[in-house]
Amino acid sequence: MTHSARLSNSFQGEWELYVVTERISLDWPEHSFGRTGPVPTVQERVDALAGLGYVLADGAEWEWQECPTGVMDRVELLASVDVQRKDGAS
Repeated sequence: MTHSARLSNSFQGEWELYVVTERISLDWPEHSFGRTGPVPTVQERVDALAGLGYVLADGAEWEWQECPTGVMDRVELLASVDVQRKDGAS
C-alpha cells in the first residue's frame, strides 16, 4: 500500500515532512527539519522518511507545487511523493 509523503513549511516557516495515512492527521508520522532554509535535500528527505519507517515507492519522484496565498504574500511550496512502509505493512 502506498501513502503520500509531503514536504511543506510549518506554521513557523520551518520545513517539515509528514506521511498521510488512514489515521487522523494528528497521528500522521512527521519529521521537522528545524530550519526555514535551505530546502531539505533529496537525501535528507529520504533519511527522514527512513526514520519514520518509510521508503520511496518504486519509480516515485518528488513533485513540487506552489501555493500562493495572495499577490503580495510569500509563496508556500509543497512537495509530495508516493511512499510505502519499509516492512511492507499497510
